[in-house]
Amino acid sequence: MTRMPLMERVPALLRERTFRRYWTGQTISLAGDQISLMAIPLAAVLVLGADAAAMGWLKAAELLPALLLNLPFGAWADRQASRRRAMIAADIGRAALVLTLPVAYALDALTLTQLYVVAFGIGALTVLFEVCNTTLFVALVPTERYVQANSLVNGSRSTAWLAGPGVGGLLVQFLTAPFALVADALTYLVSAGFLARIKPVEPPPAPVAKGHFTEGLRWVVRERSMRALFAASGTVQFFNYMFHTLFVLYATTELGIGAGLLGLVLAAGAVGGLLGAVCSGAVVRRIGIGGSLVAGFLGFTLPLVLIPLAEGPLPLVVSVLFVAEFLSCVGVMIVDIAAGSFQMALIPDAVRARVMGAFRTLNHGFRPLGALVGGFLGTAIGLRPTLWIATVGAVFAVLWVLPSPLPRMRELPSPEEESAPVG
Repeated sequence: MTRMPLMERVPALLRERTFRRYWTGQTISLAGDQISLMAIPLAAVLVLGADAAAMGWLKAAELLPALLLNLPFGAWADRQASRRRAMIAADIGRAALVLTLPVAYALDALTLTQLYVVAFGIGALTVLFEVCNTTLFVALVPTERYVQANSLVNGSRSTAWLAGPGVGGLLVQFLTAPFALVADALTYLVSAGFLARIKPVEPPPAPVAKGHFTEGLRWVVRERSMRALFAASGTVQFFNYMFHTLFVLYATTELGIGAGLLGLVLAAGAVGGLLGAVCSGAVVRRIGIGGSLVAGFLGFTLPLVLIPLAEGPLPLVVSVLFVAEFLSCVGVMIVDIAAGSFQMALIPDAVRARVMGAFRTLNHGFRPLGALVGGFLGTAIGLRPTLWIATVGAVFAVLWVLPSPLPRMRELPSPEEESAPVG
């Protein structure tokens, strides 16, 4: 039996130098993001003694740019000849912001105000990077390889989820939280270096015309398939943030799960995400892009219903949580890859950054609402009843998709196949 040569086992896209450089930069940057997710909050708590209110402000500073800046940055990006240069500038800016924290700590000048400013600045530059990234992606990848390319990028994201918190925790333990952020800054610089070594032919900038700023939002609303996808995604975001606002509190106080076991449960989710990224291409080939969206939405939401159902001996409860997190993360990766590939194939280049900016603004707007409602209901009716509402409510998101054209799609669409505007 002859063995396949090593290079032939490597995905075709990774054998292409330009995409390999892009993917490598993305992979390293995603790993760095996980370090900052650990180190910045730990710097607030361990170095500056932040209380619950201060941590809330820090989280708000991190999330606010996604809500406020996706639309204007998307409109700006569509008018640029080189989105790649904007992404490089965003990477360098993020590195510079992160490096101010260990410098201030070394000078005994670190404050919570600086953490808020840095968190907001990193969030803003991340928004700029992401709205430009979709246009660069389609310049690098042919349509028939969108699913494979998204699988590779999302596989990197799952690997970062799996390894990043552990690496970040070790760096914080040995270097202290502020100095651990030096590693994060280096990942942004490496990402910028890889982006500087590719020169894809990007779509031409969009002409400035009346309604330029709001065209992306209007496109999402009038295109039937995108409207259904937005409604389903927004519903999931709302109920999922209700769930995540209370999950750690519920697991530790009502289920009696310690921090170590909880970390292992979350790691099981990361493994599930990696498996979902690996198998998503086969799922799309088997049941089509529309079937994958439906299966992904159900696979993401249904397993989480097991969590408010969990009770009994601790080994049984932990096993149920392992299964729920693992299966849910398989599902979320399939729906993310299928939805991302669908959007990239459907959206015309001329409005791509604006549409993605509008889509991300609308989706991110549901997150704080879900968190607030989750906190209110958790106080008013209890943690377990609220988690029942959150998990069951998320399952119904698929009802937005079923009547739309999406379930019947087997292949990725083209921009010419847009639905007619709905009056």
